[in-house]
Amino acid sequence: MSEKTAAALAKIDELLPLLKALPEAPDSSEMNEAAEALRRAIAAFHMEAIRFRMHTVDRLLKKRGETPCRQVFEDLRHELEAAGFHTRSHAAPG
Repeated sequence: MSEKTAAALAKIDELLPLLKALPEAPDSSEMNEAAEALRRAIAAFHMEAIRFRMHTVDRLLKKRGETPCRQVFEDLRHELEAAGFHTRSHAAPG
């Protein structure tokens, strides 16, 4: 772990148990697997994997609606972007 990813790894470590505690749904295992893969991508500095896994977890969280996970996920996005990782495949309209 480097200083660059320490805060993001702390956030994903906060998010993982929250995701696992969500009520069971048809996409629960997909979301948990994507989040675990996201953690590995962050630890490995793998930019493309981070962007792909962030998109997947975000999409699955949106399907669930508001959960306690949403704010932690957005905090994770902020930490990754502050560290220089792009978490979206294109710039948001501005």
